[in-house]
Amino acid sequence: MSGGSHSPPVRLRPLEREDLPFIHQLDNNASVMRYWFEEPYEAFVELSDLYDKHIHDQNERRFIIASSDAKVGLVELVEIDYIHRRAEFQIIIDPAYQGQGHATKAAELAMEYAFSVLNLYKLYLIVDKENSKAIHIYSKLGFYTEGELIDEFFINGCYRTAIRMCVFQHQYFASKADKKA
Repeated sequence: MSGGSHSPPVRLRPLEREDLPFIHQLDNNASVMRYWFEEPYEAFVELSDLYDKHIHDQNERRFIIASSDAKVGLVELVEIDYIHRRAEFQIIIDPAYQGQGHATKAAELAMEYAFSVLNLYKLYLIVDKENSKAIHIYSKLGFYTEGELIDEFFINGCYRTAIRMCVFQHQYFASKADKKA
């Protein structure tokens, strides 16, 4: 899967075992992980065990975001529910590649995959209420606020309020058709 026009094309490819050192580097970056509401500093063996445990899990899809030959991030569709046709969307962009449009392009590719390939009805995400850059990107992509989770996560000594945002398949396809017109 690839996309992009002015900057180097962005593509998604399945997460492979040889990508784990890159993921481990992201997972051990406290500034990255605070936006995922998770504790940083995971041991590599833990990450490897998680990979082995989930490699054949049909309720998850994990993709490396690549631009040219560089790994620039990770996008995930997790908690895939085939009965209710929904999944949680998650994304990490390596800080060295932030601000270059990779998140938007990767999210567009993941949304296309979720709605056109997996035939999901709804994608949702959880984002820190203070993460205005991410909220701006998600809003541009068609996500809207579904609710607020007050004091949902404890990060760096204080509770953080999160926002749950979502987009539906029909909204995604309508927006895509409007862009073509």
